[in-house]
Amino acid sequence: MNIAIIIAGGSGSRMGQDIPKQFINVYDKPVLIYTLESFQRHPQIDAIEVVCIDGWHDILWAYAKQFNIDKLKWVISGGKTGQESIRNGVYNLKGKADYHDNIIIHDGIRPLVEPSVLTDVISKCDQFGNAVTSMPYNEQIFVINEDDESTTTKFIPRELLRRVSTPQAYKFELLYTKYQEAYKKEIGIYGSHYTNTMMVELGETLHFAAGSDKNIKLTTKDDLEMFKAYLKADKETWLK
Repeated sequence: MNIAIIIAGGSGSRMGQDIPKQFINVYDKPVLIYTLESFQRHPQIDAIEVVCIDGWHDILWAYAKQFNIDKLKWVISGGKTGQESIRNGVYNLKGKADYHDNIIIHDGIRPLVEPSVLTDVISKCDQFGNAVTSMPYNEQIFVINEDDESTTTKFIPRELLRRVSTPQAYKFELLYTKYQEAYKKEIGIYGSHYTNTMMVELGETLHFAAGSDKNIKLTTKDDLEMFKAYLKADKETWLK
């Protein structure tokens, strides 16, 4: 079975709106519903769990009914950090997911996940036990000088770099045991850590899956405008 955990527990303060950014309406539909529809439509996704900001659970259930998201099975509360929210989602699946099930973790504010990306991350997880969506890095990366942050004398070859985001997939047994280990040892759970960085710090080898440049994360107003532009472009029949 393939179960999606959609992380929607943040308040979205950087968007500067009165409501959490995952619930902002774009063309009469909340951002989070666009994300859920991608998983709802994919034939390999069997069930969806949303880790949701407190106070919005009932609203989410109402939206799911309105937009026919019948794969949504569980809505639970997030934690104080992103890692706590993911952990809550993982722990809630204890007794619901089989140890060999694929658990696909995805940000609720990445509404443009493509079917081919989901298919590949599931396929790679079936093959290797985990998979992380990735893309080549196309810009040059330079390292600042420690004694003068306005200068540099060193760069990192971009061929050695990959941009990694969500969706990410892990076998449930691996995911559950590693979150237990991480919180027991206090490794990979603070700051900007996510499941992928936690796994690496705990000694796991990760496997790359296909990504997409359309898979943007809606963090600022500019990101929201880009999302609107993508939606409009998809409706233009003259584009090949």
